[in-house]
Order: sequence, then C-alpha cells, then structure tokens
Amino acid sequence: MAKQTTTKTRSSTKKATTNKASEKPTTENQTALTPDADAMPEVGGQNSSAAASKAKVDPKAESSPTMEKSIQADDAPKPSLSSESKTASKPKTTPKAKMAPEVKSSPKATTTKPAQADPVKKVSSKTTNAGNPPIKPKAKAAPKNKLAETAKTSSNVNTSTQAKDEEKAKAEMETKDSPKTKSAVEVKSAPIRNSANSNADQPTESDRQNKAPETTAPEKPKAESLSPAPVLPVVPQNEKAATENVASKGEATPSQASEKAVPKQSDAAGETQVKASSKGDESLYQEPKTAFITPLPEVAQATSISPDVPSEKFQRQPDYSKAEPIAPIPEPSAPEPVADMMSHLEQAPYHDQPGPDYPHMFVVQITPELAPLAKVGGLADVVTGLSRELELRGHSVEIILPKYDCMHYDHIWGLCKTYDDLWVPWYNGHIHCTVWFGFVHGRKCFFIEPHSPDNFFNRGTIYGFNDDVLRYAFFCRAALEFLWKSGKHPDVIHCHDWQTALVPVFLYEIYQNLGLWQPRVCFTIHNFKHQGVTGDFVLNATGLHRPEYFLHQDRLLDNRVPHALNLMKGGIVYSNFVTTVSPRYAGETKDGGQGFGLEPTLHTHHYKFGGVVNGIDYDAWNPEIDPHIAAPFTLDRVDNKYVNKRALRQRLLLADNEKPIIAFVGRLDPQKGLDLVRHALFYSLNHRAQFVLLGSSPERDINSYFWELKRHLNDSPDCHIEVGFDEGLAHLIYAGADMIVVPSLFEPCGLTQLIAMKYGTVPIVREVGGLADTVFDKDHAHHKALHERNGYVFRDYNNDGLESALSRAIDCYYQFPDHFRELMKNAMRYDYSWKYPGQHYLNIYDYIRNK
Repeated sequence: MAKQTTTKTRSSTKKATTNKASEKPTTENQTALTPDADAMPEVGGQNSSAAASKAKVDPKAESSPTMEKSIQADDAPKPSLSSESKTASKPKTTPKAKMAPEVKSSPKATTTKPAQADPVKKVSSKTTNAGNPPIKPKAKAAPKNKLAETAKTSSNVNTSTQAKDEEKAKAEMETKDSPKTKSAVEVKSAPIRNSANSNADQPTESDRQNKAPETTAPEKPKAESLSPAPVLPVVPQNEKAATENVASKGEATPSQASEKAVPKQSDAAGETQVKASSKGDESLYQEPKTAFITPLPEVAQATSISPDVPSEKFQRQPDYSKAEPIAPIPEPSAPEPVADMMSHLEQAPYHDQPGPDYPHMFVVQITPELAPLAKVGGLADVVTGLSRELELRGHSVEIILPKYDCMHYDHIWGLCKTYDDLWVPWYNGHIHCTVWFGFVHGRKCFFIEPHSPDNFFNRGTIYGFNDDVLRYAFFCRAALEFLWKSGKHPDVIHCHDWQTALVPVFLYEIYQNLGLWQPRVCFTIHNFKHQGVTGDFVLNATGLHRPEYFLHQDRLLDNRVPHALNLMKGGIVYSNFVTTVSPRYAGETKDGGQGFGLEPTLHTHHYKFGGVVNGIDYDAWNPEIDPHIAAPFTLDRVDNKYVNKRALRQRLLLADNEKPIIAFVGRLDPQKGLDLVRHALFYSLNHRAQFVLLGSSPERDINSYFWELKRHLNDSPDCHIEVGFDEGLAHLIYAGADMIVVPSLFEPCGLTQLIAMKYGTVPIVREVGGLADTVFDKDHAHHKALHERNGYVFRDYNNDGLESALSRAIDCYYQFPDHFRELMKNAMRYDYSWKYPGQHYLNIYDYIRNK
C-alpha cells in the first residue's frame, strides 16, 4: 500500500512539474535539451532537480548535447521544489546493473512545439522507478509531444499502444531532420562551422568534471532529433546555394538577416544572377518605377503591312508576360555557314540599278532648314544631300530659305544682296524684303529677309512661336514672289513639310495666272505629326481670301477640326506628286493609322503618293575620312574600330573591359520611344553591357528627367549620359559603339541607323517606318539572304519586345563573335548614300514635269 501511495505522489509531482514547464516562455522551452532515458544513469530526485536548475542557468550547458549523459554528484545543492513534490519520498541513487544504450540527439534538431514537457518531468519519472522494484506500468498512450517517453524502459515493457505512438513520433521527427548521429568523441573533434554549432558541440568545463566514465553510447546509424534547440544551417560558399538553402529551411540565418534575396534573373547568355544586399556583391541597377514620358495618345501603333514579313510572325501569345530567357546554346555539330555568307554578294544587289540619264532639269528647293546652316532635324540633311546629288548628275539646283539671325554664317561663302526691292503682298499692303545670295558648301542659296515690325525670322531660334503659321505662310508667298519677279522658271519646285505647303496653293491659285505656268511641284512630307492646322485668318493675310472656297473638304478644310485650315492637306491636294521619306512610312500613314487624320486625303490622292528612303551624306559620315574619330577604318580594316572604342571609353571615363557598348544618339522626343530608351539603358547595364546616351530635347521636363538620370548613374563605370549635342562626340559614338538602339514609336525614315551601319555599328530597331525598310533581322528576315541581314528588329512597342532583340544581340556578341563580326560587315556593305534616292527623285521629276 505504501508503494502505491508513493507512485501516486510521483504522478502528482509529474503533473506539477509539467505545468511549470508549460508556463515558461516559448524560447526557454525550445532551447531546453531533452536527455534520453535509456542513455542516462539513474539518479535521485535531488540530483535530477539540480541538473534541471543548472540547465536553466548556464546557457552553454543548456545548448550542449553532452549534458544528456552527464551525472550530478550526490552532494549537489537541493533546489526548492513544489509543495506536491516535497511530499514524495526521495530515495538515493542506485546504479543499474546494465546500462541501456544511449540515444544521442542530433546537433541539428528542429524546434519542438511550446507544449513540450520540460526535462525535469522525465528525470523525476525515471528516478521514481529507480528506487523501487520494477513494476510493469499500465498500458496508456504516451504524450504526443514527448518523444523521449516513447522509448522503452525495459525489455519487457512493450505494448501495442506504445509501439504505435513511438512509430508515429519517429515518423514526424524523421521528416523534419534526419542527420546521422555522431559519437561524443566525433562531436568534440568536429570543426566549428558557425557560432551556434560551436556552442552545441563543445561541452563546458563542469560537464567534463561531472561526466561519469563509460557513459558514451555506441554510435547508431540514424537517430531521431530529440533536442529542440534551434541549429543554424551551414552557410554555403556561393550566393545561389545560400538562396536555395534559406528557401528550403523556410527561415533566414542570423548571418543572412540583413540580406534579402531577390528573384533570379537570367542574363543574355543564360547565366543566373542573384541580387543580394551584402557587401562585396555588385548590385543590379534598378530601373525607376515612376511614370515616364508616355507615347502620344493619337498615334496608333503601326501594323505590319510588308508582304514579305506577315504580322502574324511577330505576334505574342496572350499569356506572354515576360521576355523568354535565353538558354545556353549548345555547341553545334556543324558550324553556321559564316564563311559562305558573302559567297553570292556580287549577284545580289541591294537596290535597283539607277535609271537612265534625263535631260537637264532646273530644280528649286524651298525649305525652312538647310544643313549645316540652319538645322533642327533630318529635313536639313535631306535638302543638302539631295541637292548635292542632283548637281553631281548634271542638273541645276537652287535653294530658297529664310534668313534667320541664328544661322551659322561661317558656312556661307560670298554672302551678298542679290534682290533689294522685293515687295510681298501681306494683308491689305506689302512688306519690303531683301534677298541675299551665297554658297553653302557649293550649293547656290537665296535668303529672304523681310523688313517687318513682326520680326518674322530674327528671334534667336527657328521654331517654337505662336505665330509660326503666319511666319511661314509669308515665307511661301515671298519665295514665289521672288521667282516671279526675278524671271526664274524652274522645271520642278520641291518643297518640304507643312512650313512650305502653301507653295503649290499659291502657284496654282495665283502665280500660274501671272505667267509662272512651267513649274511642277513635288511635296515631301517628313513627319505627319506637324500639319499646320490654323484658322482662316491666314487666307486674308496671304491674299488668298475666299474662305468659303478654301474651307472645303476637297481643298484645305481639316478632316478632324471643323472650320480649320490644314496647310499640309493643301500641299497634298495641290501638288503634282507627294512623297514621304520611306515606302513603309507611306503605307503606315495611308493604311496603318499614322496619318494623324489625313488618311482620307491620302486615299483620295493615292495615285500621286509614294515613299523614297532618305540617304546620308558620305562626305560627312564616312569612317574612312572622318576627322572626328580616333582612327579611320574600312571594311577591310575593321579592327581599327576597336581603337575608336577605347578612345570613346577614355573620353567618357568608362571601364575598359570586354563588354559591348550600346548607344543612343538622337533627339529626346516621345516619338523616339524614350520609355524604351530608358529600359534599354537599365537592361544593358544588368546584362553585361555598357550604355552611352547623347541627345537633348526642347522640352524642359524631358531634359530635367535625363539630367536626374545622369546624376543617379554618375558613379557607374559602364554608363554615360550626355544631355546636349556634340557633333564630334556623335561621330566618335558611331565609330566606337558596338550596337545602337532606335526603339521609335513611329519613324518616318530615320538617319541614325543609316549612319550607324556605315560605321559598323549594329542597329537594334523597331519594325516601323523607314527602320523596317533599312534594317533586316539576323535571325528572322527569311526574305533576305544571310549576307543581306544587317541588324536586329522587334515589332511590339513594349519592354518585352525590346528585350527580345536586345538580348539576342548581346548573346550573339558573347557566344558567336564571328557571327557578330560578319553582321558588322554586312551593315557596312550597304550603300545608303544619295545615289539611289537621287535617281528615284529624278524619276519623279521627269514624271511630273510634262503633266
């Protein structure tokens, strides 16, 4: 009876100790070590309580797995117990005749639940049985959160319920961690990987003194983790393994607490880069999340109208949301036929052969710009280059433009007055004008200077005023007045853009009746965005009058704005032939939604509407004779291009490495796709490339944005932004860059890609306008032979479309340098001079001069 009472009292002691353990903080329960019952010698209740007290006070002993098999001395101080435990008898230690094999806990154990019992609970239960004869306990379920209590206390204690609970607990622990256990000697000799493992593996000095001999248990092949102490994972040697380890564990280690892993990004060559904020890691360049210059709302994206490249070929899938990563390209069994790319070059001409020689023609160019005298855009280069080509073919060319006060007069030779008494009708009176003459790089030029209180052309700049319509309407009337008064009868009058669109209107409404019946008019539209929409007051100012006559759908009435005049529409209606600067742009304006409201008019006059690709002046843009570059080079000596690449890096303080240089040169205008330019900049920096930008904008907000971007990337060794325009630097960028991006929203022709190809710089362009007429994709231009492919093309106006071409270009640069070099040579072989455009315009002149 006394024995049963003792057992009952021990049971109550167990409950009290368990309640105390459950009231402790969660972290204390997690860090407490659970010794194995079979591996420990039987000790008395006093020694057990002392051991538990020491485990709470000493943090080193708390985290040491050696404490599971340490033996406390008999004379250890007795800690105070609960009232229930004091009533129980406290027998002294009686050693067992045979030691049970020890179950060694793994140093890497998972965290147990907060409800797990304290080690004092188990020690008290075990010592109670040690002081009494072995009694077979009743079969009852073991606690689920106590794996140690499921161990066998003797060979004959094995019930079906205990075995079932033991298997269940073991299965749960094996899923959490299953490292191989080591003996105590191996634990001591194991190398220290981190601070947590060091504390767990190294026993304290008190443990070594109190450790009983022959307590080391034989090593088991696998044992369940019994220790709830958190164990830190070993820090991998590289970032990739660290990210995967943390992801698999579901928690970050203290050494990685300040690091935040980001999603993996695949670079152009298929390699994986992981960004971390740790010191010593080169962080990726972050693209600003703020809204940028949005595309013009009235511009519709061009659809593919090329018969050779159907639009379905470039369409994305509906679920396409991210650019496809470039997988590593395996070594081909047979090399790509690079050497045979030029085998049939002689039999494959790039353009049609020039036509026949025409009789002498007298052509007058009426223009608001002329390079290099008064240049704002590509219009000035077109007038200069075309006039020079026509003169080389034996035709007479004269140019008429306003006499601006901001012109570069140092390019004029022999400036003098040639007509001092020109009176131009204006409103109800006349304005006196003086006509000057001079040679601009060999071209005959006439400059009209009005003496008016309105001060039309003495304002310090060319465009940008509220009365621009009146200024250029007066210039058109003055130019025709000068032709009539001076007795000039040209065969063709070639006028450009909306600023000169009233010339054919004046010719056929006024001056043909005065005897100027011979000239025919060719009207070239360089950009449909600017059309000269205005009110009917221009009719009274220029002497046309009759608003009810001109405000008609078949004449000058704008197609979208009621009671408004459209000067560009008048030029289309009254001209003998209308051209734009590329065949693709002609189709896009008429059928692709880029006519800005003039589509019905173009359809009505489609029989006299076409496109001619612009040329470039190879006297100014030629790497063989360019004085602005470091070393001249040709197709046969293309290696000198890399001398210019090093010179460009030295001038812009860029890092000298193996990376390609990607450039953008041009006006910072929303038409040029500035949001894609920004994305190309950051994409290049993040994918092993350098980026150089040169350009400016007349809009203050755009310039301010790029100045801020320049300050943000000022310390980058792989980026340089130059807000402004430098002629010499532009030549050096064309000569030193490897690639150039032209991601335009719409592009009538584009001269940037033409100049870049002459300098062996591979263009990366959007398939729109003149870009699609001049650049043919290396991988997808199946309608072109291999030796006729000269760049990379994308169709969709978004980041994914740009990345699809830019990543292929960077990948080819690194993985197939021979192919990239051949692509450079293909671009240099193209002839985009004025040789062929000049012949096309002569065909047009000859077609209309007899009409």
